[in-house]
Amino acid sequence: MEKHRIYTMSFASVYPHYVSKAERKGRTKAEVDEIIRWLTGYSQEELESVLEKKTDFETFFAEAPQMNASRSLIKGVVCGVRVENIEETTMREIRYLDKLIDELAKGKKMEKILRA
Repeated sequence: MEKHRIYTMSFASVYPHYVSKAERKGRTKAEVDEIIRWLTGYSQEELESVLEKKTDFETFFAEAPQMNASRSLIKGVVCGVRVENIEETTMREIRYLDKLIDELAKGKKMEKILRA
């Protein structure tokens, strides 16, 4: 099976798009970082290191310290696909993050986004 091109893209190349999407809707980079830390278990320092090293998506998720068990509660459609139905693990993790950033941009409260 051919790997998705996004797997080899650096997380750092997409991260500014997450931040700008949030900021266009009055949200902050700090909130984007909080979502990423919640999802992956990276500390802020680890996240900044990943961005600096230009780690690819596959490695970013594979080396995440502690993927949040509550991420299975993330439901909905991203890019026309139900995230909960994506079988390939890395792509599902990417789409979970996309969905959380979408929710942030749509004005959802952080408690709801973080499934608290």
